[in-house]
Amino acid sequence: MFAEFRKFIMRGNVLDLAVGIIIGAAFTGIVNSLVNDVLMPPIGLILGGVDFSNIFIPLKDGSPAGPYATLKAAQDAGAVTLNVGLFINALINFLIVAFVVFLVVRAFNQMMEQFSKKKEEAPAAPAGPTTEERLVNALEKLNQVLEKQ
Repeated sequence: MFAEFRKFIMRGNVLDLAVGIIIGAAFTGIVNSLVNDVLMPPIGLILGGVDFSNIFIPLKDGSPAGPYATLKAAQDAGAVTLNVGLFINALINFLIVAFVVFLVVRAFNQMMEQFSKKKEEAPAAPAGPTTEERLVNALEKLNQVLEKQ
């Protein structure tokens, strides 16, 4: 069983998958920072100073009762909230990641298309002589040898 597991782990696909997951996790951190720290502050400023991470709808007050200035204050009070702003941030994160994946897949497909075109355009190797032609050539050589004797 251990040998089978080792064989499974040593396959190239498993290693490729592991690298993809690690890079994806790192990329997720970059996208989260891009959305939360770079994109959302100017968008919130344009919309009148809105902090998207603090857009929430209280469903049930906590102790002490609301209104709450921030989502953290509501959560600290034990209020049940519908976190609309965090959902908007997650949606924007998803759209960015989906767009980047689209660009990667598109570039890969274009590269594969160019590779297949080059393969099709490559001149075909000249066909070798047929069996009949080889026999005729061999007979001619044999006749030449016999004539010389």
